[in-house]
Amino acid sequence: MKKLVMLAGMVIMAAAYLAGCIAPQTWPDYKRTAESKIVVIQEKIGDGLKTGSLSADQSQMYLTTLKGIRNDDLTLRDKPVAQDEWVDLHARLDALNAEIDRAKIRPATVESSRSGDRILLLQSRIDDGRTARRWSVRDERDFQYRLDVIRQDYLRMTENGRYATAEERNDIDRRLDSLESDVNRSS
Repeated sequence: MKKLVMLAGMVIMAAAYLAGCIAPQTWPDYKRTAESKIVVIQEKIGDGLKTGSLSADQSQMYLTTLKGIRNDDLTLRDKPVAQDEWVDLHARLDALNAEIDRAKIRPATVESSRSGDRILLLQSRIDDGRTARRWSVRDERDFQYRLDVIRQDYLRMTENGRYATAEERNDIDRRLDSLESDVNRSS
């Protein structure tokens, strides 16, 4: 009988231990490490912009990506969450860091900054509209997604010192015109 009670007690203790391990927890080491990585990435972007190894467009794109990761980081803080969520966040930070390192190796091109300036201006307007809550969440996401796609295409066009063809520049300008028109209409 004593052995049965002792065995039952051990099973209950083991189950309680496993439940504690599996249950969501706060992960202070992951928080501190994520914060450090975010600071390092911000410094890399700033240094890359100062030295010219990153263009203004690239810097803006990386800062926008970092802002999204930072928002996710803030939602995870001080909440009991599964360790996998922190691991995913760290993987995103590492991927962004590696992408910045690769971009800094490539020489920045000096192409007509008209499209680049328009992209920065539209990003600013979208950010202002988001802050002022001018649009629905769906519209905000749509505008940001469209601008991100245009920005990525623009960066892809101008990478490795290559100059964009007139057709490529016209396509970017046409898409920027369309997005700007939609933003103006919704404001």
